[in-house]
Amino acid sequence: MSFPLTLLSEFTEHPIVQAPMAGGVSCPELAGKVSESGGLGFLAAGYKTPEAMYEDVKQLRGLTQRPFGVNLFMPQPDHSDSGSLERYRAQLAGEAMWYETELGDTDHATDDAYEAKLAILFDDPVPVVSFTFGCPTRGVLERFHKRGTFTVVTVTSVEEAQVAEWSGADAVCVQGAEAGGHRGTHRDDPQEDGTGSALGLLSLVTHVKEAVRLPVIAAGGVMRGKQIAAVLAAGASAAQLGTAFLVCPESGADPVHKQAMTNSLFNRTEMTRAFTGRPARALVNRFLREHGRYAPAAYPQVHHLTAGVRKAAAKAKDPQGMALWAGQGHRLARDLPAAQLMDVLVTELAVAREALLKRGSPGGAA
Repeated sequence: MSFPLTLLSEFTEHPIVQAPMAGGVSCPELAGKVSESGGLGFLAAGYKTPEAMYEDVKQLRGLTQRPFGVNLFMPQPDHSDSGSLERYRAQLAGEAMWYETELGDTDHATDDAYEAKLAILFDDPVPVVSFTFGCPTRGVLERFHKRGTFTVVTVTSVEEAQVAEWSGADAVCVQGAEAGGHRGTHRDDPQEDGTGSALGLLSLVTHVKEAVRLPVIAAGGVMRGKQIAAVLAAGASAAQLGTAFLVCPESGADPVHKQAMTNSLFNRTEMTRAFTGRPARALVNRFLREHGRYAPAAYPQVHHLTAGVRKAAAKAKDPQGMALWAGQGHRLARDLPAAQLMDVLVTELAVAREALLKRGSPGGAA
């Protein structure tokens, strides 16, 4: 099966992409509803086995005939320090005792079965494949092109966008500082923690558009149609929304996580390494406050270390021990079915675009 190489806009009726959120959130049911509603639904292959990824693709194909995407995590270098990991293990001993579970083994591969997942997607192509935590080689991207797969590389800087363009990507997903979940940086540099060096979405989109000729998908804090209109006006071809879709009933997120998005108890987000060892934006809860400052730069080792605690906290319906990934716009989340949310976003986008046209017309307001 092959797909013609084309413009990003030809994959969707509306310029709305549902973000690939790992950990079971971006499941076939959610992606299928978004694609059927004229957006671009995405599956997240991160943390899944190749076989589980393939089953998700097969299930999604049974739910929609429209285009969809699959996101892969790039292999990560192992720069973890055993001493730092053991100190963090000791730091978390009380958590394991409290939730009556065990801390996980950190001796795991750091490639997320990348090569095996590539082999499946080369053998049985899907319309779109995106990449997070790095950029594939030119050879990998060329193989996807030959199979008619449109490729997208997540970037957080102009330099990363330029690497993606040089390597042959078809588009870049520009991730602003507002985005929930992991920062998709190509290089994890602990020296940048807390420096505020990450650019906001509109500034970053503008910088990237002036540096590369690739289509841009804008991601980070987008929750309303008027925000989609804003990033399109800044030069993006589409907006990618994660937190907005996380609360939908079709999402695979834990109900406790969904409820926390608009719970007044969680009134802000913060970048933290507490849960996975890589910077990620989450709602500030007890676990983040108590352990964030001690978490080493060790991904995915810390992810595996804390997995049991996070699962036990979810089972106990305790949001204070969970990784509550969320973008800065989380309080704007709307508990709507995905198809209905798509309709609302499309209507809001049309209204915002009409308002922009009126302002720009000779008879419009100054």
